[in-house]
Amino acid sequence: QVQLVESGGGLVQAGASLRVSCAASGRTFSSYAMGWFRQAPGKEREFVAAISRSGGSTYYADSVKGRFTISRDNAKNTVYLQMNTLKPEDTAVYYCAARNGPTVLYDHGYGYWGQGTQVTVSS
Repeated sequence: QVQLVESGGGLVQAGASLRVSCAASGRTFSSYAMGWFRQAPGKEREFVAAISRSGGSTYYADSVKGRFTISRDNAKNTVYLQMNTLKPEDTAVYYCAARNGPTVLYDHGYGYWGQGTQVTVSS
């Protein structure tokens, strides 16, 4: 079992940067692949980024590649999403998710979810 709590969302202008964090409970954080997903109003939830259990492999949606960076600190039980050059179309609720196993890029592969944090990018 793992519980996830996101933080760091907010309102920023286009072109700005923001880092969201996801703190996990439990002692086996390094056993979980982690993912970030987002859901904009009226749209389906979509994959943003994922990171392997060791942090050695990362994966990104084409829409964020080169702008976003996912990382994790297993000693702090935390995964991060650094978002640079934000665009209005990045506006969404961002969710972190955990999977006890290898990394996957689809949301139904993750069994644990945080409550989400709102990111709003104004033009």
